[in-house]
Amino acid sequence: MTLVAVRGIAKWFGVVQALKGVSLDLPPASVTALVGENGAGKSTLLRILEGEHAPDAGTILVDGREVRFASAREAHEAGIRVVHQEPEIIPGLSVAENVFIGDLRSRLGLVDWSELLGRARLMLARFGLEGAIDPRAPCRGLGPAQRQLIEIMRGLRPGVRLLCLDEPTSSLTEEEAHRLFGIVRALRAEGVGVVYISHRLREVGAIADRVAILRDGELVAVEPAAGLDEARMVRLMVGRDLGDLFGHRGRGRPEVALELRDVTTAKVRGCSLTLRAGEVLGLGGLVGAGRSELARAIFGVDRLLAGEVLVRGRPVRLRAPADAILAGIGLVPEDRRQEALLLLRSVRDNVSLCVPERVSRAGFLDRRSEGRLVRQLVGRLAVKTPTIEQEVRKLSGGNQQKVVFARWLAREPRVLVLDEPTRGIDVGAKLEIYRLIEELAASGIAILVISSEMPELLGLTDRIAVMREGRIVGELPTPSATEEALLALAMGQERREAA
Repeated sequence: MTLVAVRGIAKWFGVVQALKGVSLDLPPASVTALVGENGAGKSTLLRILEGEHAPDAGTILVDGREVRFASAREAHEAGIRVVHQEPEIIPGLSVAENVFIGDLRSRLGLVDWSELLGRARLMLARFGLEGAIDPRAPCRGLGPAQRQLIEIMRGLRPGVRLLCLDEPTSSLTEEEAHRLFGIVRALRAEGVGVVYISHRLREVGAIADRVAILRDGELVAVEPAAGLDEARMVRLMVGRDLGDLFGHRGRGRPEVALELRDVTTAKVRGCSLTLRAGEVLGLGGLVGAGRSELARAIFGVDRLLAGEVLVRGRPVRLRAPADAILAGIGLVPEDRRQEALLLLRSVRDNVSLCVPERVSRAGFLDRRSEGRLVRQLVGRLAVKTPTIEQEVRKLSGGNQQKVVFARWLAREPRVLVLDEPTRGIDVGAKLEIYRLIEELAASGIAILVISSEMPELLGLTDRIAVMREGRIVGELPTPSATEEALLALAMGQERREAA
């Protein structure tokens, strides 16, 4: 029996065809993983299922009957809910209001706050967050992982029959991800159909019953998850064998590009490290260990309470990010949409943002010079965009990340700090980012990579420093490092590892 089916779905955005005659059955009590590169059409298909986009051709069937959704509300009434990759949280509203927005029960036109808070506490408990998040607190102070969880909670409404999750674990810890898997399995046991999009192919094997693979807007395969290995999934996704994801280590030059001496902020304490030109230094640790906060200190976002930052041996006074940029430091932050990109501005504006001196003459913007520079970088990084005038919000996650990288390539920094550089992007785009990191290191740029993915740290870096509770607690040369050794440092088990 099929719960929801799409037949011959096609969708165009201007001259770009996002979906090309996609037909797929989505049964109840089953998890269908939807995989493909960024731009393959996965999110577009979900937005059509939710009623946000109307298909240009093809039909949607629910329980065998053709439907046409004019809005998300109509899709919700049919039992279809989509949890999007980028949380759509209203910062000024409370956690409880964000979870149940659109479904705030009222008496005599007033919200029943007691009932609302009680329902929110039950939902938080389901995710193991009772006591960790106050349902009455405004959402503006939440981190990426907490915002992601609230977005997922919003989709778990009574009456949901098909739940679509778009990169739900991209910001979650391993423990939070395992808890989500348990909720997905429980929903499947209750008869709910689930569509699960993820670039983490290990997750696909762990949670899915079958895998549907999109490439360039076409459905190229639907196969049982059992027995489908990651190598075959990658070949189907990209149409070729990617080979080894990581290049060769052994970089580094004598000169020290970046040095931290007892750096202390409100979030990190006494952090010291050195980073040489052409070297890739990894920074590991559990979520909340202070890695992103250290990156913010290096980039002048968080004020130093003690210690100093030196670039090429010279102390830098970091009062704001502008000071870091002038000193030759660049940052690709963890949350590119909130902290890096101007979503309503063009690719052109985003790439040229930090190099006014390169795109102006006599104090006036030179659009021709700007266009040449941006087109050169867009071509170098293979950013998929119809034009450099395209709004960045309309690009896929991987291409948005490339735009952030292009901004710093335009600036030609001495030091580049990368905070979760491949979060939420597909394996093909990951390979391109890895190759770019190798290229930048070979050119002499010193690179600090923060990553929660152990294989990424072990594959990309020359050395790995580990943080715990706001401090750097150890460092290992990558050739002799293991996942177990890194985790032991992150969890405070150095002595046991040594024993």
